[in-house]
Amino acid sequence: MPTYGRLPVTFERGEGAWLFDQNNERYLDALSGIAVCSLGHAHPAVHQAICKQSEKLLHTSNLYGIAVQEQLADRLTEKSGMDNVFFCNSGAEANEAAIKLARKYGHERGIENPAIIVMEKSFHGRTLATLSATGNAKIQQGFGPLVSGFVRVPYNDIAAIEQVISAHDNIVAVLVEPIQGEGGVNIPAADYLNQIRKLCDQHKLLMMLDEIQTGVGRTGKFLAYQHNSILPDVCTLAKALGNGVPIGACLARGKAATVLSAGNHGSTFGGNALACSAALAVLATLDAENLIEQAAQKGDAICAGFNKQLQGNVHVVDIRHKGLMIGIELDRPCAELVQAALQQKLLINVTNEKTIRLLPPLIIDELQIAQLVTTLSALIHKHTETPYAS
Repeated sequence: MPTYGRLPVTFERGEGAWLFDQNNERYLDALSGIAVCSLGHAHPAVHQAICKQSEKLLHTSNLYGIAVQEQLADRLTEKSGMDNVFFCNSGAEANEAAIKLARKYGHERGIENPAIIVMEKSFHGRTLATLSATGNAKIQQGFGPLVSGFVRVPYNDIAAIEQVISAHDNIVAVLVEPIQGEGGVNIPAADYLNQIRKLCDQHKLLMMLDEIQTGVGRTGKFLAYQHNSILPDVCTLAKALGNGVPIGACLARGKAATVLSAGNHGSTFGGNALACSAALAVLATLDAENLIEQAAQKGDAICAGFNKQLQGNVHVVDIRHKGLMIGIELDRPCAELVQAALQQKLLINVTNEKTIRLLPPLIIDELQIAQLVTTLSALIHKHTETPYAS
């Protein structure tokens, strides 16, 4: 089905931060499959884990114990401070689990029509419930009636959350991205998550963080909420967890950890042996190679480079980042830069029309950083040469 506006290139193999097309032309991947391949392509640890597990067992079903799934759950709860995990296959499925958990939590409190506070410009997935939670009317168009039970407020606006809580007696949770990715790499005030945590504690709401894009080391911490020294009640992961092997996870803590019981939720493929083995290899590699701390340092280096090379360009509205989650906002639409960069053998993304989004692999090196900054800066200067009427 024509559901993707594909670029005119097909890749056959990868090596680290490089992808190679059918003509063996080399491209610098500054998108990582949209924050998925944080260890780059064909990482030997992931390759070996997949091969080793495939020789033994791929799948049995969650009707039985899965030792490697239990090992992964132990590692994730240890690294996150959460209590337990539900495994699935994608970020959307992880958020579906969180939404179901919040609704059941509400019903257990006697709330007949539980509602979740969500944010404008958010993105939580493309299933019907996660699409309804998403704050983007454009991608919702044509799919109504949407799922009810969501109340939307502006991102980074604590007062708006307080007003909704005061005006409604059926709010059970707040679902928010620590940094909005699809919405334009929007980074909130430093205490935004802390304030949400405080409100949730005061009103007995679940604080649910969508860390699909920000999690697994992308921002310079294993999870973005760790910058704020807080713990949510629910946290969702996917993307980088399997470095390309599909896996999602919904983590819960405290009162949220006991809401779902046998028969309430499930997944045929969720947490199978192959996916969990890949994820364990990812976590081990992040620690062994100190990649999460390096993500913070490399993100600083990349943005320092852009600040230097784009200095004086009045059409650059903002350069913002947290670790290796980087947004360069221009004063005009810039989707055409994706094709222009492709011609320069560089893979980037544009989101929210005017923001160049960079999600390079955590293993990117100094020479690749220099190439990324120099190539993209030149393209931005060229793109902004001509006058634009907003």
